[in-house]
Amino acid sequence: MPPDLNIAAKSGLALYRPSLRATLILVPAVAVALGVALFLRYGIIQNTPIGLGCEAGEQTFTCTVRFAAILLFTWDVFGWVAVAAALVQLWRPNIVAFGIGVVFAALGLVLYNTRLSALAVALLVISLARAAPKAR
Repeated sequence: MPPDLNIAAKSGLALYRPSLRATLILVPAVAVALGVALFLRYGIIQNTPIGLGCEAGEQTFTCTVRFAAILLFTWDVFGWVAVAAALVQLWRPNIVAFGIGVVFAALGLVLYNTRLSALAVALLVISLARAAPKAR
């Protein structure tokens, strides 16, 4: 007979889990974040004609967005925000911290902040093993 691995259920401890409603909000939010990140990376940042035009001095909205995205991932903003949100989620589980962490981790994984974003994903997964906050 295999051992029962659901120790939390035996001890009467409820684990933190996002509700169905929260999941139905988080999944599209992460999908949109991935879509935006993929478009930024492959449609704007790594697009050679756009890059050459922006480096030549064009002052378009696309060049401004490209410069801002490059600046943000150069300073590891996506990764640090994801890690900060994941630490808050680990300390005191709530759906807002979880959502911010997972969205910025998705952005960071695509936009060159892979180490910090992967750490944030690991912390978010660990946070799912935390006890759920007691109802007030």
